[in-house]
Amino acid sequence: MTNQTLLIYLIPLLLVMSLYIKHHRQLNRRGKARLHEARESGLTEPASIHPVIDPTRCCGSGACVKACPEKALSLVNGKAVLTDPTHCIGHGACLEACPVEAIQLVFGTEKRGMDIPFVSPTFETNVSNIFIAGELGGMGLIRKAAVQGKQAIDSIVKKINPQNELDVVIVGAGPAGLSASLAAKEKGLKFITLEQEESLGGAIFKYPRNKVAMTQPVNLPIVGLVEMYDISKEELLGFWLRIMNEQALPVKFKERMETIRKIEHGYEVKTTNSTYKASNILLAIGRQGTPRKLNVPGEDLAKVIYRLIDPEQFKGQHVLVVGGGDSAIEAAITISEQTGTTVTLSYRSVAFGRIKPKNREKLELAVKNSQLRVELLSNVKEISHDTVKIELASKEVIEIKNEAVIICAGGVLPTPMLKEIGVMVETHYGTKPAVASQTTRVR
Repeated sequence: MTNQTLLIYLIPLLLVMSLYIKHHRQLNRRGKARLHEARESGLTEPASIHPVIDPTRCCGSGACVKACPEKALSLVNGKAVLTDPTHCIGHGACLEACPVEAIQLVFGTEKRGMDIPFVSPTFETNVSNIFIAGELGGMGLIRKAAVQGKQAIDSIVKKINPQNELDVVIVGAGPAGLSASLAAKEKGLKFITLEQEESLGGAIFKYPRNKVAMTQPVNLPIVGLVEMYDISKEELLGFWLRIMNEQALPVKFKERMETIRKIEHGYEVKTTNSTYKASNILLAIGRQGTPRKLNVPGEDLAKVIYRLIDPEQFKGQHVLVVGGGDSAIEAAITISEQTGTTVTLSYRSVAFGRIKPKNREKLELAVKNSQLRVELLSNVKEISHDTVKIELASKEVIEIKNEAVIICAGGVLPTPMLKEIGVMVETHYGTKPAVASQTTRVR
């Protein structure tokens, strides 16, 4: 082979190699920049189930990076890294895409433990005939929660006692509860579904108006394959309501479960309206069904709410938003965009730590344009009919005009209720993988 012939082969090869190296250097710079930005913003703690990547096994193929719908992963120094932890919502697509099994999905982190009820691969808790599916078990993703609801009913079918009036009481009408209701009807079970809110949808029902609910295609019992991608809250709820009405599902709205008591052949469920006896209980409730309160005088006034539904209703009013997370920031910003509205955002800490970069930018711009006022290191002391008292960082207590208070302080995990009925709650610190029922079984 002559030198000329050798060059004919070598030049294209060197060109491809140089382009490859250049591309990977760009990916590395981009990944490092995203990781630095997340750390600078304090956005290092994932909200729920998330991947942990073993760098000794990772081959750097980038398959997991490409598969992640939320773009939470990047390649850094040739290895996959969770560079945007707060973007991760537990799709599990990275786990399925990894060609060398270098990824585990876990709950919690070394710094922040996450309380998760014990759930077996059949979705049964340590208490016989009590099952958990969806967000309460750590799976808040719409598609996977819906799959879990169906799978839980598949397990419940095997544990029916005909001596009870109901085969199962389903608590919660979110994605998991609705899917379970459809599955229960498909299996011919005797059941009811309890929902404490005035409409179905779970956490989605509490989204602000027109918020986009990101989801993926899912197979629902009876209905079949439903292909939904980026649709609004209203469109998604409308679809579910139509299915509920078409299938005549026995969903009892504005009926909150109060107690669960063991009886001879199953359980007695007492609600705000009635009492039911069933062989099985499926808890398909959210992790934050009960809002965390400030416990200050005047918090029981009608003007105090714990979620933003329609920003336009506050047009021209003096509004106080309390909280430091994304929900509080988004509420304050959207309300401040209404004509003639005065907004104060009160947060007890020194800085907004765990918020998305886009929300941080919007907040800074809103403050710069005098659209809203931010009071850090502040605490609400008292709420009255037309004013609110706030203690500032200087310890001075000021009284400002106010017509509405929105408290976005998160919710309270129903741990006392779970412990009362004997369900074991485990605290995960990112070392114990999510059980098979919550990862590999959910496709």
